[in-house]
Amino acid sequence: MITTKQRASLRGLAMKLEPTMQIGKDGLKPESVVQIEEMLEARELIKVRILKNSDEDIKSLANDVAQKLGAECVQVIGGVFVLYRRSNKKGIKHIEF
Repeated sequence: MITTKQRASLRGLAMKLEPTMQIGKDGLKPESVVQIEEMLEARELIKVRILKNSDEDIKSLANDVAQKLGAECVQVIGGVFVLYRRSNKKGIKHIEF
């Protein structure tokens, strides 16, 4: 669980990011979950865009993905949500609070 100050810091870092994944009308597929997990392991902080043709509720989808992957949903704005999970991968620069 991250604190309010940590969440604010992550939101500031996420402002500079472009969405790295898109979820369309087919919704969340198992392959998409695997891709998101790999991106989290490599980057720790990612943005995911839900396309307008998707019937998914973005808040519930973001919380569902975060729960499946053991990540934190940092922010949901419009059609974009931000996820954070500390990586176990060695050799990358970890986000410090």
